[in-house]
Amino acid sequence: MEKLNEFLDTAVQAALAAGAIQRERFGASHDIRFKGEADLVTEVDLACENAVKNIILEKWPHHALLGEEGGANGSGDFLWIVDPLDGTTNYAHNYPHFCASVALQECGRVVVGAVYDPMRDELFTAKNSAGAFLNGKPIHPSKCSRLEQAMLVTGFPYDLDRRMKALPQFGAMLQRVQAIRRDGSAALNLCYIAAGRFDGFWEISLHAWDIAAGWLIIEEAGGKITGMDGNPTSIYSEQIVASNGLLHDEMVKTLQLQPS
Repeated sequence: MEKLNEFLDTAVQAALAAGAIQRERFGASHDIRFKGEADLVTEVDLACENAVKNIILEKWPHHALLGEEGGANGSGDFLWIVDPLDGTTNYAHNYPHFCASVALQECGRVVVGAVYDPMRDELFTAKNSAGAFLNGKPIHPSKCSRLEQAMLVTGFPYDLDRRMKALPQFGAMLQRVQAIRRDGSAALNLCYIAAGRFDGFWEISLHAWDIAAGWLIIEEAGGKITGMDGNPTSIYSEQIVASNGLLHDEMVKTLQLQPS
C-alpha cells in the first residue's frame, strides 16, 4: 500500500503539472497540426507530455511510458499511460473542458489513476481497492435505474467514416433516454460517471490513454465498464460501455439494437 501511495503521488504531481501548463496557455494562439482529417495536436499537448514524462521518469526511471503524442517508451511490468491533454479539440477552440490523465499499469492491471481538470480545479484520483475521490472527498455513481431518467454522454470518432457508423447507436439510445451530451473528453466523462454527474457513457473509438485513469476511478467509485457486448474487456479495447451499474444491462441491450 505504501508503494501505491508513492505511485499515486507521482500520478497526481504529473497531472497537476500538465494542468498548470494547460491553464497558463489557455486562450493563446496555438501551433496546430493535424494527425488525421479531424484529429489535431497542439504545442501544448507536447509540452504537457514532456512535463509528465520528466516527472514520472525522474521518480521511476526504469518504468515504461505510453503517451498519446510520444508513443511507447521502455518495457517491463510497470507502464505509465498518459493523455497529456484529453480534449485537444476543445482546447484549440478555447472551449474550457479538457484535462490531463495519468495512470499506472502494473503487470497488466491499472493500480493508480489521476485526472485533473485545471479550469475547474478538480482532481479525480483512485488507487486499487481504496475507493475514488474528487479533491480528496469520496465519490460514488448515481442511483438512476431507468434509462428514461438518465443523462448519458458519448463521443464520436475522428475518422469520418467511423463517425457515420456511430450514428445508429446514437439514434437508438436517443429514443430511450432523458438526454445525451457530447463534450469531447472521455477521461472526464468516466470521472463524471464516478461522481454521479452522468449516468452512463459509450464510445466506439478509444485508446488506452483516453480511459486508463478514468477506468480505475469509475470502478473504484462503484461503477461498471464492459465491452459493447456486456462482457469484460480491457483498457485496450476501442469500444466500451460505462455506467453507474444499475443502467448497464439496458444500455448494452439498447446499443445492440443497431450495428456499431
